[in-house]
Amino acid sequence: MTSRDDLPSSETAAAPPEAHTGFMGRLRNYFLTGLVVAGPVAITLWLTWWFVTWVDGLVRPFVPIAYRAETYLPFGVPGSGLIVGVIALTLLGFLTANLIGRTLVDLGESLLGRIPAVRAIYRGLKQVFETLFSGQGSSFRRVGLVEFPSPGMWSIVLISQAPSNEVARSLPGQEDHISVFLPCAPNPTTGFFFYVPKSKIIEVEMSTEDAATLIMSCGVVQPGSDPQKKAAALAGLANAARVANATLQPAPEKVE
Repeated sequence: MTSRDDLPSSETAAAPPEAHTGFMGRLRNYFLTGLVVAGPVAITLWLTWWFVTWVDGLVRPFVPIAYRAETYLPFGVPGSGLIVGVIALTLLGFLTANLIGRTLVDLGESLLGRIPAVRAIYRGLKQVFETLFSGQGSSFRRVGLVEFPSPGMWSIVLISQAPSNEVARSLPGQEDHISVFLPCAPNPTTGFFFYVPKSKIIEVEMSTEDAATLIMSCGVVQPGSDPQKKAAALAGLANAARVANATLQPAPEKVE
């Protein structure tokens, strides 16, 4: 017969689950590390492929069949439409830089300006493209902090331009305002646009790329952090989750 002393204690009985949990925790850490390495590469390649195929679909109908690569090859060449589009835009910019091209552009703009519905859309889009791609403006090149959505809570914003005279006259108070864009996490392409007094903005020495990375990672990837420290931080989060799961597991029953 076996006595009560011969039975395994509760600590001995709990050892296999802890060893199993440690093994699963290591696998989880390896998976997160691999995800950190492969995730950005995979998403970047997918977005690049999507953009190239999208441009090819737009440009290919305007290219004569005799000049298409698939006419002479048994397969299509991805990116051929993108190359044609880049060459066409460069040629358009070259022609616009001279007097004749500038005259034709002014004539086209005057024709569009006479159409009421098209005029507003064209002028708005032209101002947006000139601001974003001119390289001379200061829109979205500065990062700041505003107290949003409630007092004591601060959000990262991209600082844009001062409001127009019409909008500035309608804003309450005598203080100067500035327009800002508050990106949402984890998708910084969506967010909120509003005017805020200049005194309510705390400008931060941070690039817009670092701000976008900080927002997309929900604060996990801090600006200027070492890649090894990033992986270690993710591994630490996984280890903390493992410890929390082990704590929530019911304690093994004592054998009497």
